Amino acid sequence: MMRKRGNLWRWLATLGGMLGVGVAIALGFWQLDRAAQKHQRHLAMQVQAAAQPLDATGVQQALQVQAGDVQSLLYRPVVLQGQWLPAHSIYLDNRQMQGRPGFYVFTPLQLGSGQTVLVQRGWIARNFQDRQALQAVQTPAGPVTVLGWLAGPPARLYELGDAQASDTQYPQIRQNLDLGAFAQASGLPLWPVTVVQTGAASEGLLRAWPQPGSGVATHHGYAFQWFAISAVLAVMVLWFQWLRPLRNVQASHVAQPD
Repeated sequence: MMRKRGNLWRWLATLGGMLGVGVAIALGFWQLDRAAQKHQRHLAMQVQAAAQPLDATGVQQALQVQAGDVQSLLYRPVVLQGQWLPAHSIYLDNRQMQGRPGFYVFTPLQLGSGQTVLVQRGWIARNFQDRQALQAVQTPAGPVTVLGWLAGPPARLYELGDAQASDTQYPQIRQNLDLGAFAQASGLPLWPVTVVQTGAASEGLLRAWPQPGSGVATHHGYAFQWFAISAVLAVMVLWFQWLRPLRNVQASHVAQPD
């Protein structure tokens, strides 16, 4: 009876171990699939970044063709002409550049068509003694030409409380920015994309934007970890459930007198 119960537990342990091996292998292949997807997106981004710049009309037509799906337009270079609306500037807090904390400065650009696009103009350092003491940013009056690339909404950071400021006084310091809520609060006819302005530092702003990576290496590292875990589990199951009991049985037979 005890032997049967021991065999049952050994088979259950073996089954559980092999199930763990299967799960680890599946997770490893899932990470490889994620790496392949990100690699394809990175290639598409490089193709977009190398394309000819669009003007405001070209962007508007592309948005209409894509029916609001902006993913295929991200990183496309643009050359836009318009006029700044500095009264609606937004300062996004806790944004780093070259390892230093500060603000991303966003200002709407009014285009000739009457539409507006929110432009990530650059970065300024933060005053650690007084968060409200913002560095001076020069905003040219009159028509300007802005070079940059199309981007999605700014990345969201964790914050406590209401995600959006309730007042309509500008400039505003915010932790996050929702394009829809900003358009509704400001009353501006806003594009569903933003523009990251490129070029040398000017107007009190730095523009040393980090280049987006593919993230493939991270998923390859995770895949290696899962495959390594599956191999360790397989060796443990083989040793503890089969090889060691077999050696013990053989040793007991050798130890028994004839």
